Amino acid sequence: MTDNRPTVTLDGQKFKYFVASALTWLKTNQEHINSLNVFPVPDGDTGTNMVLTMQSAMNEIAPSQERNVGKMAHMLAQGALMGARGNSGVILSQLWRGFARVLDDHETADAAMIVAALEEARNTAYKGVVRPVEGTILTVASDIAKHAREVLSHSNDTEILLGEIVKAADESVKRTPELLDKLKEAGVVDSGGKGLFILLEGIQRQVNNLSLDTPLVQVTPLSTMNLENIMESVEPGQDYEVVVDFKPSSMLDLEKFYADLGEMGTSIQVGEGDGFYRMHIHVPTDNRYLPIEYTMTLGTVHKVAIENLMAQMESQGKGAAKPLRLAKVEPGQIAVVVISPGPGLSRIFASLGAAAVVEGGQTMNPSTEEIMKAFEDLPTDKIIILPNNKNIILAAQQAATNSVKNVAVIQSKNIPQGLSALLHLIPDGEMDDIVADMNAALTDVETGEITTATRDVTNDGVEIHKGEIIALHNGKIICSHPSLEDSIFHFLDAAASDDHERITLYYGSEVSAAVAEEMAEKIQKKYPSMEIEFHEGGQPHYYYIMSVE
Repeated sequence: MTDNRPTVTLDGQKFKYFVASALTWLKTNQEHINSLNVFPVPDGDTGTNMVLTMQSAMNEIAPSQERNVGKMAHMLAQGALMGARGNSGVILSQLWRGFARVLDDHETADAAMIVAALEEARNTAYKGVVRPVEGTILTVASDIAKHAREVLSHSNDTEILLGEIVKAADESVKRTPELLDKLKEAGVVDSGGKGLFILLEGIQRQVNNLSLDTPLVQVTPLSTMNLENIMESVEPGQDYEVVVDFKPSSMLDLEKFYADLGEMGTSIQVGEGDGFYRMHIHVPTDNRYLPIEYTMTLGTVHKVAIENLMAQMESQGKGAAKPLRLAKVEPGQIAVVVISPGPGLSRIFASLGAAAVVEGGQTMNPSTEEIMKAFEDLPTDKIIILPNNKNIILAAQQAATNSVKNVAVIQSKNIPQGLSALLHLIPDGEMDDIVADMNAALTDVETGEITTATRDVTNDGVEIHKGEIIALHNGKIICSHPSLEDSIFHFLDAAASDDHERITLYYGSEVSAAVAEEMAEKIQKKYPSMEIEFHEGGQPHYYYIMSVE
């Protein structure tokens, strides 16, 4: 039986109201989405990337009084495009782009138009990815569009439609591990798909007058709690970080626990293991003892840690690096823009001829707009971008697509590949020839990355334990050891170092020059015929980035 009730139409201001609700709910559940990271390395967090992308989109429409829903949607899509960060943010921006294309210049949108917009959102997002992977946000977007079309065949009520697409998104997210083996191995659902579901659920919660500031009750295993990257997302008013390990005296009411903590601060995370709970929260100065006192009423407190976040940020800001000596570019020459995760690496890129350096890497992906700003004022229309990270390539490609300049993106997935490519720069050369040479150079180097595992998981047959040192060879995890040295030599053996001429170490912010020199000497003893170099990289989270050439 067909439901012929009049459909409620969506105008520009109602659309803005719903987007604001979606963003609020996404922010509330940001840390949960981040916790779904499959790879046990300090990675570009999906929840953070989606929040920053949506915040940029919201900033674009917030002051607008536009009532035309099509015009409002186009403004939102433009804001998402320029603020897109990481692969998840770029795909999200493409979904909004397709959605806006159908709404075009329409004053209002009914259920039929919304369904068509969801279908075009799916189509646009799939077209924007060279090799689409199922079991991701793309699959969730596809399932949403398909189910929305089925719903429309028997009802044109927008509220019914909203409820059904939220249900379809939830079911699709739950199926993602069946479509992607890495998700099944890690025991998680796709984080980008979960983020899309959260956005839609935020709208539904607003319609149903439900709270948008109390996160979904999520308790993760203690081994998967990742509290190391807190300095990346400290918000104003979050003066202290408080972490409490406790054993409740009775069954913990998680919903009330979250709600009570929400009155004290933000960035709430809860982990559980062996009957113990770990509570993490960011609070203003006046509230720094409240979470501890509150937790003591629930059971026995075993361990407390309090960190002054503002003091840490101030200390990180001291001793600012000297300005980079970037290459001067003349009109008609080729200018190279690089993404760099550390000050030492930035200086190396500059010394090799980079005309612009954008700060960013694994844990803070630059936006499309930030990449564009790096080259839009350079006095040439020939631009080459080296992303140097697989999670930044899509944003770089969006920057290229939306620029009037002739921009090429070299798909460098790590720092050694970027450095190898940059060695082929000839500023006065032919653009096509230089691009071809740089692309060919990506295979000239074996890359190693040494870091700490952030979770317990089995990945590609390697059993990984949180806190151990893992080595990645050309982006693939090959070992997990308690010893940093063992992991380094495991990589060097895998890279067939005896067949090459040079090993270079770029040491991170947690490694001193003296320690790096000592490691270089140990490598030299094992490979006496090879040239060994070490340089300050300054990158966070990764003890060493290594190249074998």
